[in-house]
Amino acid sequence: MNENEKADDRDDGHPPFRYDARMANEIELRWQERWEREGTFHSPNPAGPLGEGIDRMAGRRRSYVLDMFPYPSGVGLHVGHPLGYIGTDVYARYRRMAGDHVMHAFGYDAFGLPAEQYAIDTGRHPRDTTAVNIAAMRRQLRRLGLGHDLRREVATSDPAFYRWTQWLFLRIFNAWVDERTGRARPIEDLVAEFASGARAVPGGRDWAELDETERRRAVDGHRLAYVSEEPVNWCPGLGTVLANEEVTAEGRSEVGDHPVYRRPLRQWMLRITAFAQRLIDDLDGLAWPDSLKRTQRSWIGAGDGARITFPAAGEGIEVFTTRPDTLPGATYVVLAPEHPMVGELVPDAWPGGTPRAWRYPQGRANEREWTPRDAVGAYRKRVERLSERRRTTDTSEKTGVFTGAYAVNPVTQTPIPVFLADYVLMGYGTGAIMAVPAHDQRDLEFATEFGLPVHPEKGPLEEWPTGQDSACVADGAAAIAWLERHGVGKGARTYRLRDWLFSRQRYWGEPFPIVYDEHGLPVALPESALPVRLPEMTDFRPEPQTDDDPPVPPLAKAREWASVELDLGDGPKRYRRELNTMPQWAGSCWYYLRYLDPTNDEAFVDPEVERYWMPSSDPERPGGVDLYVGGGEHAVLHLLYARFWHKVLYDLGHVSTKEPFARLFNQGYVLADAFTDERGMYVPAAEVVQGGDGSFTYQGRPVARRAGRMGKSRKNGVSPDDLYERYGADTLRLHEMGMGPLDADRPWHTDDIAGVHRFLQRLWRNIVDEETGRPRVTDIPPSPDMLRRLHQTIAIVRQDFGELRYNTAIARLTELNTHAAKLDPMPRQLAEPLILMVAPLVPHIAEELWSRLGHEESLACAPFPEADASLAAEPSVTIPVQIDGRTRFTLEVPADADHEHTERRLTTHPDYARHTAGLTVRRVVIVPGRIANIVTTGC
Repeated sequence: MNENEKADDRDDGHPPFRYDARMANEIELRWQERWEREGTFHSPNPAGPLGEGIDRMAGRRRSYVLDMFPYPSGVGLHVGHPLGYIGTDVYARYRRMAGDHVMHAFGYDAFGLPAEQYAIDTGRHPRDTTAVNIAAMRRQLRRLGLGHDLRREVATSDPAFYRWTQWLFLRIFNAWVDERTGRARPIEDLVAEFASGARAVPGGRDWAELDETERRRAVDGHRLAYVSEEPVNWCPGLGTVLANEEVTAEGRSEVGDHPVYRRPLRQWMLRITAFAQRLIDDLDGLAWPDSLKRTQRSWIGAGDGARITFPAAGEGIEVFTTRPDTLPGATYVVLAPEHPMVGELVPDAWPGGTPRAWRYPQGRANEREWTPRDAVGAYRKRVERLSERRRTTDTSEKTGVFTGAYAVNPVTQTPIPVFLADYVLMGYGTGAIMAVPAHDQRDLEFATEFGLPVHPEKGPLEEWPTGQDSACVADGAAAIAWLERHGVGKGARTYRLRDWLFSRQRYWGEPFPIVYDEHGLPVALPESALPVRLPEMTDFRPEPQTDDDPPVPPLAKAREWASVELDLGDGPKRYRRELNTMPQWAGSCWYYLRYLDPTNDEAFVDPEVERYWMPSSDPERPGGVDLYVGGGEHAVLHLLYARFWHKVLYDLGHVSTKEPFARLFNQGYVLADAFTDERGMYVPAAEVVQGGDGSFTYQGRPVARRAGRMGKSRKNGVSPDDLYERYGADTLRLHEMGMGPLDADRPWHTDDIAGVHRFLQRLWRNIVDEETGRPRVTDIPPSPDMLRRLHQTIAIVRQDFGELRYNTAIARLTELNTHAAKLDPMPRQLAEPLILMVAPLVPHIAEELWSRLGHEESLACAPFPEADASLAAEPSVTIPVQIDGRTRFTLEVPADADHEHTERRLTTHPDYARHTAGLTVRRVVIVPGRIANIVTTGC
């Protein structure tokens, strides 16, 4: 095995000061210890316990650099994980050297289902396994030399952290959105408006007529955090509700592959829909990728149209449509199977004339006689097993069932049947649609399946005459005007976004700071009761349940904790606690604010500290985190939830910026081959053997190669620990940053890293004598040509670092390093800027070289080199330009300009057009750097 394959294989013939893996590891560990000892990356606050050293930062631009919150996995990191972390570290180090006061912190998103499931599987408490996982991840990240302010580290499972998550939940619970302004306000303002008569009380009664319980119910109906019975993804095998994103298209849980069912369940909801339009509008000012903005806008899904009421049992069926002009062609109504009106709509017997094919759960007759309630119940049971993804993407036959009820088309005044169908979701619009088969392919397929009528268009009408079975009006606005005039509908804007389901039936999550009184109404706990700690439990497995059993959260087992006697201002009473916990998203909604002031026991963040770090130092940018880096998979949920929480806090005066993240960057993914056996199961990629014919085997059995991301589930991860040992962390850092653009996916090939290690060895040899360890530099200045290369490189590298184009910066640094290798000794005027430029990328070797050049202070805050435009400019020469042998004008070109460059400068020169007007140019003869001759038809 040669040096390229294993850098730390050495023999007695190697120079004693050669930069190899052993020296790299020694240097890296030593400098990491020094950085920690000296607090090199501490970022002082303007106030509070972290304020020491703030005087040195006066007048500096503030830069808040942030990584997306990681989950501390039990299997540790693979080389794909640090890609973004290294990227932010390079940027933070560069901004610090450019003169900024940089804050760069790190923490752990430690609650959630994976940790709880792992604890159940291993028989260990999630608190213990989480602590072990954090320690392992902290060690691996420290070994990379990341410049975090370690004093600011947080973990969501720490009671000192989730105390403030609970406090923030209470701010949301005690707020409502004033529809007149679209802003959140304290709930006390709503009560005052009800009491004064400035706002009508729901139900039309006077506030004074309501008893205390009725008043509370009226107020609870407006809160931003409220309890509602909602259809959810219930997974009995895991004992919890799952988000849509945690359910596969086959209707099974991503964790454990258990069946998932749609069930109505009382859950905490957050009224994110009240902020839908602001969440769309405020994207415009953010420096985010356009593709991500489009994704968020699509997810929120604003649509303009009309809400129309179809008279039916009860108060009628309300639908939303973006095409109210097609209403005359509506021949049936479809409800989501979980629609709350289903129960009151379905009759005990089929109406006369009901087709036989409509009387069965899937539109197919069989031997059994079905009542409407039998058919509807069986169909709803079937749909429970389908995920929302499958219901909306399945292209197979359309299924549904007639409810036995009819509604009335408000234009044609004709009765039309009401069906249930799986392709209509309660989470979209009103959970009901008017079906217009003549205008919608999906509706046409359903109508064809069930033999429903299709009304063709009959041309535009100025006015819909009641009772006429007519087709579309030409103008949707005219249709809305007609609906409003006749009191059967009104113009509306709706959103695909649904309120945020905020409950989980788990143990390992933040307890809600809520108890319930004898009326079953929620009561907020006082701040003095926070944090509400998780009870000590050893058994938090979900109870064995059948598919039909109601969910029982694990906290129900903690009976002494679940029921508590409290005096909340009206004497001691018995209350029951909320037994659900918050979702994993809760802590990640606001952790970036806690980094600012992590030791504050009086507030989640000191207002002065928040106003120091969050408003932008750049007037061209909105406030918020200056750079936020993470994976594109968080484009919607995490980013949308965090923006929502932040806007509530902004409205209530707790933060000073409208948005949390001013600039967002999505790093790419590291790709690696994975292999599956005959069962389709992944096998360890490191143990796969490639045969001479290109085939692959694992333990003698053939396996198939699969392309994709590196990940633990695919068993194709490469541990960074092995690479630290073989090459050092700086080599890994440089390799990951040089593999391609930071926002692009890149394939991983371990063998490629040896070439990057050779670059660092050359850098070391250029500056350090391998025999003596002394610097091999001189105070003699570089040549003008080398100075020009240096300052051109500085200009490009500064721009590339600012725009996170590290791979192109590395290419220029490699080129400069190669030219520097020709100098013996190297001029100090070249060596020091070169070291400073590579420092953000490879900080350990840079610190060591800087120190060996006689600098006692760390270069972490040393000024980054500035380009001198006059030194970077290319030298030029003036050449005569002849036309048919006679000199007509002169042309200034770079001294090293070639034929193509000279001709391009010549033909765009203003004198060229003037002197060749009316002539035909046959050819242009150029002697680079000497002369140019234009030959015309006159010669």
